[in-house]
Amino acid sequence: MISRRDFLQVSMAASALVGASGFGNWSRLAAQQALTQDQLLQFDTFGNVSLIHVTDIHAQMKPIWFREPEINLGVGGNKGAVPHITGADFRRAYGIADNSPSHYALTYDDFTSLGRAYGKMGGLDRVATVINAIRADRPDAILLDGGDTWHGSYTCYQTEGQDMVNVMNALKPDAMTFHWEFTLGQDRVRDIVGDLPFKALGQNIFDAMWDEPAPEFEPYTWFERGGAKIAVIGQAFPYMPIANPGWMFPDFSFGIRDQRMQEMVDEVRAQGADLVVVLSHNGFDVDKKMATKVTGIDVILSGHTHDAIPEPVLSGDTLIVASGSNGKFVSRVDLDVRDGRLMGFRHKLIPIFADVIAPDASVSALIDEQRAPYEAALNEVIGKTDDETLLYRRGNFNGSWDDLICDALLSERDAQIAMSPGVRWGPSIMPGQDITREDIWNVTSMTYPKAYRTEMTGEFIKVIMEDVADNIFNPDPYYQQGGDMVRLGGLGYRVDVSKPIGERISDVTLLATGEALDDAKSYVVAGWASVNEGTEGPDIWDVVESHIRKLGTVSVGTNTSVQVTGN
Repeated sequence: MISRRDFLQVSMAASALVGASGFGNWSRLAAQQALTQDQLLQFDTFGNVSLIHVTDIHAQMKPIWFREPEINLGVGGNKGAVPHITGADFRRAYGIADNSPSHYALTYDDFTSLGRAYGKMGGLDRVATVINAIRADRPDAILLDGGDTWHGSYTCYQTEGQDMVNVMNALKPDAMTFHWEFTLGQDRVRDIVGDLPFKALGQNIFDAMWDEPAPEFEPYTWFERGGAKIAVIGQAFPYMPIANPGWMFPDFSFGIRDQRMQEMVDEVRAQGADLVVVLSHNGFDVDKKMATKVTGIDVILSGHTHDAIPEPVLSGDTLIVASGSNGKFVSRVDLDVRDGRLMGFRHKLIPIFADVIAPDASVSALIDEQRAPYEAALNEVIGKTDDETLLYRRGNFNGSWDDLICDALLSERDAQIAMSPGVRWGPSIMPGQDITREDIWNVTSMTYPKAYRTEMTGEFIKVIMEDVADNIFNPDPYYQQGGDMVRLGGLGYRVDVSKPIGERISDVTLLATGEALDDAKSYVVAGWASVNEGTEGPDIWDVVESHIRKLGTVSVGTNTSVQVTGN
């Protein structure tokens, strides 16, 4: 008798051979560079259950530019494995033609020229069109939101997330899990969750005082579709009090809690679940490991690390689906569920080309309504990029947006060293483009924005660098938090990603003088996004705005301050 894993591998191979994923249909349209909405939405309906997955939207309601990472290193067993391949290596792995729509959507190189050819991506009114088309084909499709939704923009900050809540409610999700939402503060999260017209899920969200499941969040919910009984289990971001300020949500604790996940899977199986889906904000590598430790999960819809992967990845007996970020993609997964088991699947990662997919009129109007009170502030031009500078954030070690933020901290806060968090959210800005206040907020908007100025010893700075590096390059995914390396202004260094903690960082040098960082000496450091309560200083968006106004035209050169080895 064929094993479940062997069956899924055969199914995946068949998918690749016949183009069942649908990805190839648009990746091979390079010759004419002409896409149509029908081509993007074409899907051969399969099985009896359809899942729709969106995640990590980060409050981006309008179409944006978003460059994928140039460097996304994997370590240990994930070295060189998806999603830790980029650029030409990624295209070769998936048979993507150079200069094709998928080259632009999924990889980083030639981003400026391809972006000008293919246009912006995303926009929740376009996402609505895609969701409506899937529902027209499969009316009982289940729409699942992986979190990082109520965070990341000027209007989201000003409305405490209400603008995104209003627009997402119009898309009619069936369930959601969480991460950055908790940085609105626990009282605000409770207010919103209490009024949601869909399920708020998180089997790993606990009451911190009693170490019991938090009553505001259900561990799982049920759906009956196509004669199958489906359980969707929620997995919120496990590392909330480490990666974000715990004082903002003191009543809650998190953690991976894979033992409880196993209990939840066993519980729903005992209640007759034919299909078990985990809606996760763990991050891709954590999901891969959890799938090998927890038995009985059919599908994990993965979020947090912003990976856009054109085919599901098999880990153990579990399919893992990753749907990108910032509204660039929507995943559709059709499943054949019979006799209490998953018998096959068909998948498509649908790219939201904003110039191709027609916006849904009602959602467009709703988006405009949310933005209307703030339009003047949003659209004020602060400066512009020069004809060579592309501002982007993604990458393990640096990005030009963060280089600019570090420059602002050094200049405006009169510091020797600057630190900017290695967060992955934030759209790109094309060369020669105006930089508006909205653009600045899109890469700085958070509820703990104070730009501090303090003194740190060289020894302490190195400890911070080693600690953050271990969050990224620890070979055990359960010790990774899914962010990127802290961005450093005024410092250069060497990092060996193959070494253990305490041995990765070396040759730390002050760029202004070429001197080695002295462990015993104190340095003036400016940074932002401190998790410490009571941090003082101006808001980071004001610091960056002041710097850009003084520059007028922004020019950010190639950053060669980080030397990477061991990869």
